[in-house]
Amino acid sequence: MKIGLIGLGDIAKKAYLPVLSEKEGIELVLCTRNAETLNVLAHKYRIQEKVQNVEELMATNIDAAFVSTATEAHFEITEKLLQNGINVYIDKPISLNFHETERIVQLAKESGKIAMVGFNRRFIPKVRELREHGNPSFLLMQKNRYALPDYTRRFVVEDFIHVVDTLRFLMDTEVQDVKVQYLKKDDMLHHLVVQLIGEECTAIGIMNRDGGVTEEIIEYSAGHHKYVVNSLVETTHYHNKEVSLSSFGDWEPTLYKRGFYDLVDHFLDCVENGTTPDPSIEDSLVTHEICERIVGMIE
Repeated sequence: MKIGLIGLGDIAKKAYLPVLSEKEGIELVLCTRNAETLNVLAHKYRIQEKVQNVEELMATNIDAAFVSTATEAHFEITEKLLQNGINVYIDKPISLNFHETERIVQLAKESGKIAMVGFNRRFIPKVRELREHGNPSFLLMQKNRYALPDYTRRFVVEDFIHVVDTLRFLMDTEVQDVKVQYLKKDDMLHHLVVQLIGEECTAIGIMNRDGGVTEEIIEYSAGHHKYVVNSLVETTHYHNKEVSLSSFGDWEPTLYKRGFYDLVDHFLDCVENGTTPDPSIEDSLVTHEICERIVGMIE
């Protein structure tokens, strides 16, 4: 199977390239306009084929492509790939523009090709484990950043979208209502609190981008049990007066802990077997729709 990796920025260097370069049974083609980056990484990972634009990439007869460019370029590249019959994995979000997002989802349906959005938290072992503990009645997720307020749309659709999607995944029920509170100063969003309401489940997502620490914490309450996942790698279980801690072994690689091995494997398996990804592109559209609704409520 021949796979293209488009865009060789931070996330591609830290996650996709290390994982894909280890995979057996695939032939990797690198694609970026930056010739120096292209040559350095091709040499480092001993990759033979490298190109500088999507047209050249498609001419190599790839079966699928990972789109890991700047978000602003997602739509144009993904549209071109799907129109040319190529399966596509898109780093979140599909686009900052909701109409472009809808267009990609529609195009994926029309082309019959596989399209999947890279919500890696659905594949993080410590997050997936939570669903084994029964349906939650209450969820709380905080994803905070140190001193990084941003414009509303970028804040929500680029970053907070992870919180929305993870809460939806853990709720495992339809979101029936959305409530929003926020602090905005001089056109910059500083913090956001969103309540997602489902049947017999309330989920609260918090993002403070004007705080003193970068952190990510998930609280999952089911029955008389509470589970707290800290930094996506360590779980504390509370039940009555008992407290227990579980974490990874010393030798588990970071990219496994953060879900990237399982995420990449899942997409490639879907391409190879012609099966629908989980999350499907339609399911990921629901997450984008909720984010668009949040932006609308703020603006």
